[in-house]
Amino acid sequence: MSQEGLLLVVSGPSGAGKGTVCKSLLQKCSEIKYSTSVTTRKPRKGEEHGVNYFFTSVEEFQDMIKNNQLLEWAKVYDNYYGTPTEFVIETLKSGQDVILEIDVEGAKQIFKNFPNGVFIFLLPPSMEELASRIYKRGTDSKEVIEKRLAAAQGEIDQLINYNYVVLNDEVEKATEKIQSIIIAEKCKVNRNKVLKEEYWK
Repeated sequence: MSQEGLLLVVSGPSGAGKGTVCKSLLQKCSEIKYSTSVTTRKPRKGEEHGVNYFFTSVEEFQDMIKNNQLLEWAKVYDNYYGTPTEFVIETLKSGQDVILEIDVEGAKQIFKNFPNGVFIFLLPPSMEELASRIYKRGTDSKEVIEKRLAAAQGEIDQLINYNYVVLNDEVEKATEKIQSIIIAEKCKVNRNKVLKEEYWK
């Protein structure tokens, strides 16, 4: 009987580098599966449907909500984002880890259903660096950027609800810290029920 997989939830303000760190982690840990989110926002340059996101209409997204096909969902900066339920549940049951890259509101919903998940908050080195990253990205309008920056402090205030906080000053270091978190979590007694049955009756 295999150990159930870990549900890794990574959040942080826009510009904290969540996508970059998750990509680095997936390259180093092939056993981790990335849960592709559904969104109603338009694809950015270079993004592919089914790879970066499942891009859909507002109407189709609302149908998924009604049919309980989303583990969590939220409206962020006038767009909807959500996590398909079936993939996550089946992957965890198979013993594989799943990583979700979601906002703080989505993480709250996940916690209600999976309190045993591993919740990691990614921080930028400073608010000044955060603003610089968002502007350099060049994918959003000035209005959207201002919304993201205005919301960032409120999102950071939510880190008290997470299990871990990781400073993303360097992608490599941030990735290594998350790898260490995964190792530690898998060694927790409450995650090793099979060993408990084997060694102490």
